[in-house]
Amino acid sequence: MGISRNEALDCFRSDDLIGIGMEADAVRRRLHPEGVVSYVIDGRVTYTESATGAGFDPLCEKISNIVARGGHGVMLQGDVTPALTISWFHGVFRSIKKRFPAIWLHSLSASEILSIAEHSGLTVPDTIARLRDAGLDSIPGDDADILDDEVQQGTRQKWTTADWLAVHRAAHKLGIQTTATMTFGCGETMEHRVNHLEAVRSLQEETNGFASFTPWSFAPKAASVQGFEEATAVEYLKTLAISRMFLDNVRNVQSNLETQGLKVLQVGLRFGGNDVGSVMLAEGANAATEEQLRQVIRDAGFKPVQRDTVYRTMFLN
Repeated sequence: MGISRNEALDCFRSDDLIGIGMEADAVRRRLHPEGVVSYVIDGRVTYTESATGAGFDPLCEKISNIVARGGHGVMLQGDVTPALTISWFHGVFRSIKKRFPAIWLHSLSASEILSIAEHSGLTVPDTIARLRDAGLDSIPGDDADILDDEVQQGTRQKWTTADWLAVHRAAHKLGIQTTATMTFGCGETMEHRVNHLEAVRSLQEETNGFASFTPWSFAPKAASVQGFEEATAVEYLKTLAISRMFLDNVRNVQSNLETQGLKVLQVGLRFGGNDVGSVMLAEGANAATEEQLRQVIRDAGFKPVQRDTVYRTMFLN
């Protein structure tokens, strides 16, 4: 059993960052005594261009570039318009799997699946089942924001916390693994953050379907949102550590390259993180080569190992 709600709140209020980090590191060592830190090579592709009449060839060309760079998985994401029903996505996935049979499709957020179900007149379980049959392998949870309806949500928009959880519950019951995230620093309280962690832990106890959890800080500049200050590295590391301690029923917690960059990521490996996310998804100031990432992992005292999308296979390269 992870730390309690009150213990988590006490940690958020505490100034003892080192002590919190040590406790989180102890949980990491218990769950991952082998001293390995994993990463994945995959890419993100938007389907917007294909949805506007360009066909599936441009989308497949982007996937071909990801495969050429060593990618094993693809995250398909975009805006679901009323015209994009289950039939359209069925065609997309079928086309991709026909051309790239080995590619892992970690695609479509809960928000997108809810929209597809609504536009198609289907239930959420039926929608997920049909997507699975067409080639969907797992579902990313990066639209979770803060799982508390008191908080103004960004990407989930009209969907509630219960809706988000229902999608992931349905996926888990259909044998599809998913991931979970928490975007913090967007106006929520510490209590809201703990509510989010409680929601994830509760569903994991019920289904055991989350492969990983990733906390990341809200980036107001990138989102063109005013009135927010980006979380400091200290706040990030504290939130990462508390997530590791609270979610001891989620095996993998990520210190994320895409949102944090190499320096903070490396420290995060001693604050509970046992994974660093994707090499390809990190851009701009946070971009790094695979060897740079592996060296940072080594310098932190761990063995770098490439994995697949849902942590089933480790490639000892």
